[in-house]
Amino acid sequence: MVQSVPDTAHKLWCSRYQTPHTSYGAVGTRHRAQVMVYTGTGNRTQVIEWKVWGYMEKIVRIGSRVFPLGERTYVMGILNITPDSFSDGGKHNRLDEAVEHALRMVEEGADIIDVGGESTRPNYSMISDEEEIARVTPVIEAIRKKTDIPISVDTYKSKVADAACQVGADMINDIWGMRFDTDMARVVAKNNASVCIMHNRSAIDYKHFYMDLCDDLEKGIELALDAGISKDKIILDPGIGFAKTYDMNLYLIGHLEQMHELGYPILLGSSRKSVIGLTLNEPVENRLEGTLATTVIAVMKGCQFVRVHDVKENIRAIRMTEAVRGTWYHSLV
Repeated sequence: MVQSVPDTAHKLWCSRYQTPHTSYGAVGTRHRAQVMVYTGTGNRTQVIEWKVWGYMEKIVRIGSRVFPLGERTYVMGILNITPDSFSDGGKHNRLDEAVEHALRMVEEGADIIDVGGESTRPNYSMISDEEEIARVTPVIEAIRKKTDIPISVDTYKSKVADAACQVGADMINDIWGMRFDTDMARVVAKNNASVCIMHNRSAIDYKHFYMDLCDDLEKGIELALDAGISKDKIILDPGIGFAKTYDMNLYLIGHLEQMHELGYPILLGSSRKSVIGLTLNEPVENRLEGTLATTVIAVMKGCQFVRVHDVKENIRAIRMTEAVRGTWYHSLV
C-alpha cells in the first residue's frame, strides 16, 4: 500500500538498483529515508516504503578507546595469520612475524588491528574452531602484551570469538553479520566487546539489491541490540566481495553515503579485492593504487573506518583527502 510522504522526506528517486536515495548521516541526528522504485522507463513510482532509522551515536567504543565520529576516518590494519588468504596467506604464520607486523602497523598509524585465522576468500575451506583458536589466541595475547591498541578478531564462530576475547580481543569482525552462529551475539555481549556486522549472503539472490542489503544488516543489528550490545559498539560493513556481482560491488563503493541512513558508522573493506583486480586487470600484489582510490572515495563519502593491508599508504591518502574535503564536509553532516 502506498504511504503518504512527510514534507521532510527526501524527494529524490532511486538508482538502477532500486535503492533509496540518502544523504550523509549526521552524527547525533535522526535519519529518514524514502524508498522509490525506478521503473526503467524514465518515470518513477510513488513511495512504496517509508522508514525512520535511529540516531547515530557520536562515538564508537572499542576496548578502552573512544573513537569520536565525524573527526576523521580511522584505519583498521589487516593481520592474516593463515596459510591461504587471498592476498597475504603464509606471510605472517610465525608468532614473532605476526607480532612484528602488527607493531609495524601500529607505528604506521593503525587505529585497530584485525587478526584473522581463517581465510574467507572465495571458495574457502572452513577450519575447525579448535584450529582457528590455536592460530589467533597466541597472536592476540602477544600483541596485547606489547600495546593497548584495540584488537579485532575476524571470525564468525562464537567459540573462537569467546576465546579471543579471553586473551585480549576487543571486537568481533563477523563476515556473516551475527547470523551464521546463533550464539555470537550473546558471546559478544557477555565479553562487553564491540562488533562489526558485515553484509553477506549464501548466494547472489536479491529482489531489490540495496533494500535487501539494508534489511539483512538490520537483522544483524536487531540480534546485537536484543543481546544487550550497546549501540555505540556497533559498526556496519557493506561486505564488498561477498555475495555480490562486480557491478554491485562498484555500486556500493560509489554510493557508500546511502548507508549512513542506517544510523551506524560504516567500515569499508575493499583492500586488494577482486573488484579492484577486475577493474585494473592486475594481480593481488599490484592493487595498491586501486585500493587507495576506494579509500579516497570512502573518506569523501563519510565512512568512519577503512580496513586495509597497506596502512602507511592508506593513511597518507586519507590525510590528503581530509585536507581537501575540509570544512565543506562538516557543513553536510
